[in-house]
Amino acid sequence: MPVNLKLLYTFITIAICTLTACGGSKNDGTPISLGSSEFQSGVFLPESNFKDRCQTPRTGINPATGKSYPDKSGSTSNENFWLRSWSNRTYLWYNEIVDVDPAMRSTEDYFELLKTPLTTDSGTAKDKYHFTNDTHEYYLSQSGVSVAYGIKWRVISSTVPRKIVIAFTEQNTPATATGVDLKRGMELLEVDTIDVINSNDPAGIATINSGLSPDSEGEEHSFKFRDLNDQIKTVTLQATTITSNPVPITSTISTGTGNVGYLLFNTHNAISEKYLKEAVDQLALSNITDLVLDLRYNGGGYLAIASQLSYMIAGNVKTTGKIFDKTTFNDKHPNTNPITGDSITPHPFHKQTLGISSLPKAQNLATLNLARVFILSTSSTCSASEAIINGLRGLDDVEVILIGSTTCGKPYGFYPTDNCGTTYFSIQLKGENHKGFGDYSDGFSPMNTTGTPGTLVTGCSVADDFTQPLGNQQEGLLQAALNYRQNESCPVPSGKAISKTNFRYSAKTTVNDGLAVRLKEQPFTNQKIMTIPGSQNKGKSQ
Repeated sequence: MPVNLKLLYTFITIAICTLTACGGSKNDGTPISLGSSEFQSGVFLPESNFKDRCQTPRTGINPATGKSYPDKSGSTSNENFWLRSWSNRTYLWYNEIVDVDPAMRSTEDYFELLKTPLTTDSGTAKDKYHFTNDTHEYYLSQSGVSVAYGIKWRVISSTVPRKIVIAFTEQNTPATATGVDLKRGMELLEVDTIDVINSNDPAGIATINSGLSPDSEGEEHSFKFRDLNDQIKTVTLQATTITSNPVPITSTISTGTGNVGYLLFNTHNAISEKYLKEAVDQLALSNITDLVLDLRYNGGGYLAIASQLSYMIAGNVKTTGKIFDKTTFNDKHPNTNPITGDSITPHPFHKQTLGISSLPKAQNLATLNLARVFILSTSSTCSASEAIINGLRGLDDVEVILIGSTTCGKPYGFYPTDNCGTTYFSIQLKGENHKGFGDYSDGFSPMNTTGTPGTLVTGCSVADDFTQPLGNQQEGLLQAALNYRQNESCPVPSGKAISKTNFRYSAKTTVNDGLAVRLKEQPFTNQKIMTIPGSQNKGKSQ
């Protein structure tokens, strides 16, 4: 059953400016303009002076809400001044933003300035997750819908010599059609005849980016691959609208010491509530004694989904009276959520359905009641996925064993906010577990990680293995998890530690510097989303 986009579209209630076209008035009633001459460093007018005053107003009916667009005639300067005031009020590190005149800049360029320039202890950017998305595309994507080929790309190296491989393909998509049949581990050599490995021409890289991340249904691109047997395969793929299964593999592995569940979970989007409930129902009937939760490509999404899954793993006894995630905002808002206006309260372990997907609310969730969980990770394991790791580590009687590479390091989240057809994602909050821990901005690392590790967790450093299908017992990460379960030993460390590469996560822009490949990430990639689709509480996580 498709998700109702009208329910997905949650507005944050903000007063609409009814001031004159000149842009508003000062406190003494004197009209103001929004030009460079009116910029005063450290002085921030109310957001309502500028909200929905757009350079290019949308017209007609918003298909997601059934209501007219709120846009009014305005300017780029109006949009930038709104961003400046909104960021100053809600951004977690608002006092680290360098206050710059918004005039004479594009909105996209100005938004890039509205974040902290500081770095973490490892030297990585403190805020790597500042991005925008087209509003219509964002709300459509919450139902798992995207224009794609059915391929999850894994960019191992984004600069020369590049290496891009297929991480997995989805069934019943162009990638798995008769005569195509692309597989995990196949290396990408060319896109539209452009050399992926060696090309260093900006126009060529733009072509590669366009091919990897199609914009419209029916768009065609040619691809040349090398498979695991060193055979070359060239195919033409046509992008189509795809609804991805967020939980594509659920299986039970029989061992001499009990059944082990394997669950591949790829994104915390709106429909994943239903798929996760069905998967755990299946595993509960299989009488598993351990679970391998594969989050290696799960960049996050709704925090409430992470809470539900964590509850289903740990069970009622271990989670009753415990906090899954305690949210803190900037020091202007110690007690009140600046987005919803509600009192700040901790997020519990959710024991029932929330009506996020097609499931009705208040259905009890099955539980596995496990004392430990093996989590498979890479640098793409991020945000809401890390919240699962942190939330379960906040319980005294649940052990988390991490197999793979250091996670992305994002204990932060935000409420996506729309203005003039662009949805903005700006870090607004930080999460902590029941024990008060939330400082993992350099990620979680398996215990034997070499190089510069993040927060150390029991487990093994193991590189992602592209030679075997996901879920295969011979695949490197799963095999290491099963071996550790048997004898608590690890292979030679091979997983990645912290990367200092500062990617710009933008679902709107695919080219960063003209020389590096940048995938057009879906809005759930690397995010912890607080807004619950269809909620009646102005976006507060339930």
